[in-house]
Parts: sequence; C-alpha cells; structure tokens
Amino acid sequence: MRQVDRSVLVVVPALNEEDSVADVVRDVSSALPGARCLVIDDGSTDRTGSRAREAGADVLTLPFNIGVGGAMRAGFRFARDHGFDVVVQVDADGQHDPGAIPGLIKLLGEADIVIGARFAGVGDYGVRGPRRWAMRILARVLTRVARTPLTDVTSGFKAAGPRAVELFARTYPAEYLGDTIEALVIGARAGLRILQLPVAMRPRQGGEPSHRPVKAAIYLTRAIAAFLLAMMRPRQHAQGVSQ
Repeated sequence: MRQVDRSVLVVVPALNEEDSVADVVRDVSSALPGARCLVIDDGSTDRTGSRAREAGADVLTLPFNIGVGGAMRAGFRFARDHGFDVVVQVDADGQHDPGAIPGLIKLLGEADIVIGARFAGVGDYGVRGPRRWAMRILARVLTRVARTPLTDVTSGFKAAGPRAVELFARTYPAEYLGDTIEALVIGARAGLRILQLPVAMRPRQGGEPSHRPVKAAIYLTRAIAAFLLAMMRPRQHAQGVSQ
C-alpha cells in the first residue's frame, strides 16, 4: 500500500457539472490515493453535489453561484482551517489531467505557486483570435511582474504551497478572472515564487465551454480590467517571505 500524503487538498470548483465531476473525483483519487478531494458546489441546479459525494469527495455546497474565485477562496479557507499545506485546483469539466498533479506538487519544492501551463510545448490545446492575443499580452506582462517566464496565466490548473495557502485564505479575489490573473499578481507582489509546468489538456467530459468566440472582446476587456485592479490593490504580505 502506498503511503498517503494527507497534507494535500484537491479543490474542484463546480457549477452544473453532473456529467463529469464524478469522473474527475475518481481520477484525482487514482492519481493521489488518500489525498482529500473537496468539491465546491457553486450553486449548481443539477446533481453535481450528489454525484461528487457518491464518487468519494467531500462537498461544500454554496447556496448560490459566486464564481470560481469565490469558490476557491472558500477552498483555501477550508485548507487553512483544516491544516492542509498544499492546495491543488482542478476544473470539474475533466479537461485537467489529475495525472499531472504529482508533478505540480513536486515543483512546489522550488516555488510557492505552480501553474499547469497549456501553451508550453505539451499537447495540442489552442485558442484563436482576440482571446489568444489577450492571453499572450497578459503572459508577457505577468512575466515581468512575477520575474519568471510564464506562457499561460489564465490556467485554472494550479498548485499552491503553504505560504500561498496562508496568503490566499486571507486575500483570494472573487472577481471575474480573479482566480487566475489577479491571484497571480497578488502572489507575485507578495513575494511568492511562481513557476509553470507544461501540461496537456483533455477534451471536456461534459457541460458547455465557459468561453465562446463571440465573447472574445468581452474577455479581453475584463482580463485587462482584472490586471489593472490587481495592480491598484495594496500590496499583501505572505508569511515567511522577506519583503
């Protein structure tokens, strides 16, 4: 029997993902036997919560939809309050491969936040048009802020170490794109080290894509606004990080 690391909490924010969430939970359990999987049921109107629970996850049910940022903030506070050192964020649609989680966690030995990067030479995941341009611009800007090469700053597949867990339990932003761009800005400005690990994406196992091409212009505007908002906020301090 493999030794279980019970210091790792895998957080799965989910909204109406009854078709895929159970498979995600089972894949997480296979990749990290014994690690605790917490599904944040973000105001779903379908059987997301019950499917996740049947698959073996703990479920935190929110009374109404507050978005991925708000769901992850609840996850980080759960981790802090229950003594978890590492939080891994995994989407409920099945696109993130839990088999990559051990690699993300291993890299936490060198960093406080590790991004599972989609545009780093692994897999064939692609985004076209204005949304892709926005991602490239944001990656270049965040590379300067974080002082490390980043190619994918909007990935929702991430691992956070102890200092990031403590920081985000206090400060994790709930606004649109707060769980990606703004959180990375907060972490970088607090002195956390950010690295990325190339990962391959899988096809969605259910549900509908969260972004369609017709929304590319809105996405670009909101992404820029999220970055500017993050840069205007007071600088936070992470425990154990010298300023």
